[in-house]
Amino acid sequence: MKLPIHNTAGLAFLAGIALSTPAFAVVTIDYVTVGNAGNAADPADGDQNTAGVQNFGRVDYAYQIGKNEVTISQYAEFLNNAAKTDTHGLWNSRMGSNANIAGITRGGNSGSFSYSVTGSGLRPITFVSWFDAARFTNWMHNGQGSGSTETGAYTLNGNIGLPIRNLGANVWIPSENEWYKAAYYDPTKGGTGGYWLHANQSDSMTSNNFADPGAANYGAGDFATTPGNDAYSWSQNYLTDVGAYGLDSESSYGTNDQAGNVWEWNDAVIGSSRGLRGGSWLNYSVNLPASYRFDFSPSDEGSFAGFRVASVPEPSALLLTLIAASVSLTRRRRSPL
Repeated sequence: MKLPIHNTAGLAFLAGIALSTPAFAVVTIDYVTVGNAGNAADPADGDQNTAGVQNFGRVDYAYQIGKNEVTISQYAEFLNNAAKTDTHGLWNSRMGSNANIAGITRGGNSGSFSYSVTGSGLRPITFVSWFDAARFTNWMHNGQGSGSTETGAYTLNGNIGLPIRNLGANVWIPSENEWYKAAYYDPTKGGTGGYWLHANQSDSMTSNNFADPGAANYGAGDFATTPGNDAYSWSQNYLTDVGAYGLDSESSYGTNDQAGNVWEWNDAVIGSSRGLRGGSWLNYSVNLPASYRFDFSPSDEGSFAGFRVASVPEPSALLLTLIAASVSLTRRRRSPL
């Protein structure tokens, strides 16, 4: 195969294009790269391995995934750009009124709605449907600003159907395999690669005791029974800032909070529902391991569900690959017969 450019100057020019960010971009996602393409699927059994369901985790390409869940502040920026009229119901009033997760209030009138963050904007957004998450990725795919929410990564037709990711998407909701690999796969485990039961590079759960003894966080709620948690309160905010646990909640690829905090939407189609993984502040610790998968109607919204996004590999990594290929092809052409 002949590459169209065989010099580093040309590739550097492409790098400048690939790395450029639209001037009107207001949301920046901190990504980690998930490599080790073609890894084996997780052979472990569990609740996930029901009839007709294959083991998870094999991904045959490199990709990026958000280091953290999409935050309240990031989603508020999205609303202020894409929901001045809010035709598609991207804001749920409970984002501002539910004390367990409250974070975004709305002011103004249709056509000039504005959205404000209350409390810590670093907590994960909740009360988002799968369709809300898809519209966020469309907006990201289309350069933010006034970018469309209806086409791009997904072609949407109202809140109906089970749309699949479009070819050429550059930001999307992770597939179940992408999400699973980023959470549980460790290319160094056992020397040849393997899977952890939990998303903290461990087969056991990290304690969920944090600075506030009433906070449910990395470990799921278990309100009345888990040490460090009080009985459930309608008035307490149970979310924690993304990444608050640092290394205690990091996967081998460097993602945070793929267990606890909030369930995260993925692209799986399960009957007429969409997949979620990771457990949340509202659930029990049994929901946290790799062996547990959950599904929910894609139009439903809850105080326990949020999302993170995935994207194409780091442009610099792609360029290094192209440069290596270019050098190799050039040397071949110059080699004597």
